Amino acid sequence: MKNRLLSPYLERINRFYDSAPTESSYFARSYRRLLAHYYQLLIPRDASIVEVGCGSGELLEFLPHKDVTGIDISEKQLARARERIPHGTFYMGAVESLVDEGKVQRKFDYIILSDFVNLCVDVQTMFEKIQELAGPSTRLILNTHNSVWHPILQLAGVLGWKTSPPITNWLSSSDVQNLLELSDWEIIYQECRMLIPVKLFGLEKLVNRFLAPFFPFLCHSIFQIARPRPLNRMAPQSVSVVIPARNEAGNIEAAVQRIPMMGSSTEIVFIEGHSRDDTWERIRQAAANYPHRQIKIMRQTGKGKGNAVREAFDASSGEILMILDADLTVPPEDLPKFYEALVSRRTEFANGVRLVYPMADKAMRFLNMCANKFFSSAFTWILGRPIKDTLCGTKALFRQNYQKIAANRQVFGDFDPFGDFDLLFGARKLNLKIIDIPVRYRERTYGETNINRWSHGALLIRMVLFSLTRIKMV
Repeated sequence: MKNRLLSPYLERINRFYDSAPTESSYFARSYRRLLAHYYQLLIPRDASIVEVGCGSGELLEFLPHKDVTGIDISEKQLARARERIPHGTFYMGAVESLVDEGKVQRKFDYIILSDFVNLCVDVQTMFEKIQELAGPSTRLILNTHNSVWHPILQLAGVLGWKTSPPITNWLSSSDVQNLLELSDWEIIYQECRMLIPVKLFGLEKLVNRFLAPFFPFLCHSIFQIARPRPLNRMAPQSVSVVIPARNEAGNIEAAVQRIPMMGSSTEIVFIEGHSRDDTWERIRQAAANYPHRQIKIMRQTGKGKGNAVREAFDASSGEILMILDADLTVPPEDLPKFYEALVSRRTEFANGVRLVYPMADKAMRFLNMCANKFFSSAFTWILGRPIKDTLCGTKALFRQNYQKIAANRQVFGDFDPFGDFDLLFGARKLNLKIIDIPVRYRERTYGETNINRWSHGALLIRMVLFSLTRIKMV
């Protein structure tokens, strides 16, 4: 460490762990098994990971990843970590010094700080230095103890159920978030886990899965997921605007006329879905009448908007993928807002929101409005981040992230006929930064809605319950 004032603290921690056993108590080991369960939910199996403050490697041992790196200041603890994880790479020293000296020069997909920040002698400097281990898509995941557990953990230390480390910090989640902000890390979301942080005859599985989501303020562990704060705007990107069209003959030409040019090129992809009117003929005419526009046309082979979007995304060529409903109730003129949010790196998933600005009198029926507000509240709680409008059809994301969502689709299945939740759940699973983009919602000028409020409403309730078991109650 360059700061000599901090050396005594670092040396004290080093001496403590060099003299500490490399095998934890039953309670500590079972706690790390539970932690590993949640880390496996947050980190894809094929990701590269580094744990700063890995100790003897107990947490890393429980993770299935092949590209594993550990950093710790205790050679004694690292020797045991190498035995536990022979395929791993381990570095001895403070991460700040290792980065300054160029001993760790690679980037990682995920950086883990498990119960580490309260042992760190200078948290802000540490956060700043580990930026050197991060690329633009890297995610930092850290877990800390909830302050309400402080007296319980102190008692556990007195009783010998856990090792009492040298006293350094006791940072609240807001303290950690503030230090992350100061160090150019941007919080994506935060979640609380575990009412019972040790194995207790199987009771912990039931309580942590079904009760803990309803009592986050009492949970033991607080997980925070962050990404490096974007500093530079991206180069112009190519865009594909996908328009699923079923019985929308009167809106096709207006869509072509009104979609603005964006980025390095703008492709319009019409996918027709078993229409009863002459939508397909209008699409063919538009492609012929506007040769200066890059228009691709196709007919859907499956059923439902979700299937149409997936087929069209696979056939699109743009680096940014957008969805625009063919009813044009969301103005095509708003699409540059979605493009700008992505290329400015402010977000990785732009979600349209119809519930901010006043909408036209007949744009949305009252019961539909109530349902939208209910489902937005439900999914905000489930996803752990504010989602004001889950059912707005206009969304945008990078192709490379969509491909990752598609590769992980088996986690949530593909029974979503709308496609909105498939994308939102997938973005949450990948820890993508999601931002709501307010749009003005207009009345449709042609045709009728393809939404059946009762049958589709029942399906949405089913999806709420399903997502609970995949995201919240896990």
